[in-house]
Formats: sequence, C-alpha cells, structure tokens
Amino acid sequence: MKRVYRGSLLLTAIVGASLCGGYVQASDESSRFPDTPKPYLSDEELPKLTPPILELGGRFLGPGEIRPGFQLPTGAVWQPRFWVYGVFRSALQTYSDEDGGGGSELANRLDLFGNLQLTGSERILLGVRPLNRGASFTGWQFDPDREDPYDDNVNADLTTFFFEGDFGEVFPGLDRDDSGTLDIGFSVGRQQITVQDGLLIDDRLDAIGLTRNSLRFSGINWLNNLRITTLFAWNEIDRDDNHDDDGARLYGIFTQWDTVFGNAFASTIDVDFTVIDGTEGRGDMIAGGIGAVQRIGLINTTFRALFSDDYGSDGTDNPASDDGQLFFTELSVTPHHTHNLLYINAYWGQDNFSSAARDPLAGGPLGRTGITFAASGIGSYPAPLGNRTDDSYGWTTGYQMFFDSNRRQLIVELGRRSDTEGARTGGGALSFRLQQAVGRRVLLQFDGFASSVDHGPDQRGARFELVVKL
Repeated sequence: MKRVYRGSLLLTAIVGASLCGGYVQASDESSRFPDTPKPYLSDEELPKLTPPILELGGRFLGPGEIRPGFQLPTGAVWQPRFWVYGVFRSALQTYSDEDGGGGSELANRLDLFGNLQLTGSERILLGVRPLNRGASFTGWQFDPDREDPYDDNVNADLTTFFFEGDFGEVFPGLDRDDSGTLDIGFSVGRQQITVQDGLLIDDRLDAIGLTRNSLRFSGINWLNNLRITTLFAWNEIDRDDNHDDDGARLYGIFTQWDTVFGNAFASTIDVDFTVIDGTEGRGDMIAGGIGAVQRIGLINTTFRALFSDDYGSDGTDNPASDDGQLFFTELSVTPHHTHNLLYINAYWGQDNFSSAARDPLAGGPLGRTGITFAASGIGSYPAPLGNRTDDSYGWTTGYQMFFDSNRRQLIVELGRRSDTEGARTGGGALSFRLQQAVGRRVLLQFDGFASSVDHGPDQRGARFELVVKL
C-alpha cells in the first residue's frame, strides 16, 4: 500500500497547487459574469461546426431555408436528411501483476451510425460496430505469445436500429389545436437504454418504450414536470455478468420528477422499477432504485439507492442475478476562479447488487465511481479495482484540470475498496488520465494506474488510445 499512499500525497499536492494557483489568478481573472452585455456574434464569428462525414439532404445544424419535404397521409410533413457519424478508437495497452500475469495488445473499435432525420422529433438510427463482437475486438495480442496474434472480429452485425418519435407529431390531424393528450413519445427497435446513470440498466436492448412528458397536477406546486416511461424488452438482454440471456424478457417503468421547493431548492428525482423474466439457470429478478440530482450550495450532488432481489428458484450467488443493495453518492465542486473539478464519489454495497441489464463492454455497476473502477470499453485492459459490489464499500477522490483553452485535460484520482464480509476484494489504486485534442477530430488519451490489493498480487497498467471523431 505504500505506493498508493505516496500517490495520495501526490494527489493532495496537485489539488493544493491547483487551488492555490486559482486564488493567485484571482487578481487578474474572475468567475463572476460581467455587468455589461456582450453583442451577439455574427455567423462568421461563431465557432465553425465539425460536420458529420456524410450529409445528404441538408447540413447538420446548418443555417438557411428548410426544404419543404413531403406530407404523409396522416398530415405530418417529413423533411428527410441523412447524416453519417461515428467514433474510431485504437488502443495500445499493457498490464501486469506481481505473479507474472497480464497482457499486451492493440485493440480497435468503430462505432458508426447512420441517422435518418425526418422531423425535429422523428428519426431512424442505424448503428454498427464492425470491429468487435461483444467483448472480442479486432487487433493483435502481443502478450501472452500466440502462434497467430491477430484477432479477426470484423462483422456487419446491426447493433443499433430503432425508430423514435411523437404520436402527436406523426398524427397531427387527430389533435389540430395541440390541446389533447397525444404528446406521447415512442421508440421501438434495438437501442441503448441507460437508467439510474447506468447502475440499473446499461445495455442495448430490442425494446419498445412509451414516454408521457410534461405531466403536472393542480395543487402540487413543487412538481414542475413528471415524465413516465414504460418499457418492454424481448431480446438482446445481457445480464449482470455481461452475458446474453437469450429468451429473457424485461419489463420496466421509469419516472423522473423535476421538483422545486420555493426558490431555495430544486432536485430531479428518479424512481425506477424493473422485472426480469430470465431463462432457466439465469434467474428471475426484480430490481429498482431511487435517485436525486441537485445542487446544494456550491456542491453538485447525486444520491442513489438501489436493490435487486432474485425471486426465482435458481438460488442466490448467481452471477447473472443476485440479491443486494447499493448506496451511491457523487459530490463535486468547481474551485473558485478555475474551470477545474474536485470530486468525491463513494458507495456501500450489501450482498451482491445486480443490474437488470449490462452490456458486455459495461463492466460492473460500480464503474461510475471513477476511472479507478471503470471499464475501458475496448480490449482486455482491466479496471484498477473491481467494479462488482460483493459486500464492499469504497470511494474515489480526484481532480480534473483543464489547460490550453480546454483542449487538454488531466484527471488524477485515488481510490479505495474495502470488504465488509470477507470477500477478499479490497485494495487501493492511483490512476490518471491525460487527454489532448489534436485538430478538430482527433483526441490522444493516455491512462495509467498502480494498484495494491489486500489479498493477491499488486497490479499496474498503462495505455495509449487514439480517438477519431467521424
């Protein structure tokens, strides 16, 4: 642990230096908005947009006249435009432990999307990941040695394909003065679903969802807006062990409450509930959570409490579906006279909380605790500390700094995980992430960590990633 404690001193020094630096600059700069208004910028003065790699039928957020389009029998007017965009990632990464384990590889990933925009609210989105199949990526493995180091996972599988819109916009003739109750959003197809910041659901599902927005009730002045979404998923459901449960069904109801109490306090509250009808041996489960996001004074805060209950006959200690509770919080503040961010995140896990659905690349539910717990999303590079709850509690504290007009940023983070029931997964780690923008589409990212675990060999790792925004 000595290495991690030395890291703590380093982190404290960096945070202190940055804070002191911020106050030194106070005489020349101020976070306060100016009293004199600024003139509107002209089209020539506005920052130039970086366009998608393909634009047909109209520019993305471009100025000028809108094409007339064509009218549907329902009365809706569609003005089709098609844009292609995506992200290419290539990571050279290595990790090792004191017992000689580890690996080195070059892994590649491409997320490519085609967006057919029909109106401001209706669209069809298609997506492919042609360089990876689940958690297997196209690239080369250098260590351990293999006779053929090349991994070929090139494919043409459709990973995203859904249509979303609003009934009131598709059928305007049914509510000509827009005073009825047809403003119901819908989405059907293969789509990314994220609930409770990914703690409850973080997966691409074949699903249909309906959303009713802008609900208010007389006499309840503290409720500004209520959104209710119902969801049914029939395919592509990956369970908490990140493996597909072919034949499972997922039912969910998700609500979001925008509240304000007087002029002093406002909060957005999420209350969500799911039922998973799993296949034999994978577990049937109910899971849910409540979360609140608000600002208390100068501190940004998030509080969440979640549960999972395997009610089926497959027994507990099932890696796909288990009982447990997770309590999670995020606190952050921007020091005066800087754009930086100081944050502290923490969790407490009882038993083994299981998410309702988790993508093969999402890792465990604790990834949001910080870069010390997060999965990389490409290749086999591990998280410095385990991201399953497994009867443990933990925290991270980090400082995010911005330089060069926000084109460069550095995160230095210290994390700790401790056991509560002898699970032997505790340890500490020091992590960093440096990102540098190059031009308008390229990002260079460097990551590294050193961890010291309570039971087992210590680990360390480093990686370089090239990111190209298409």
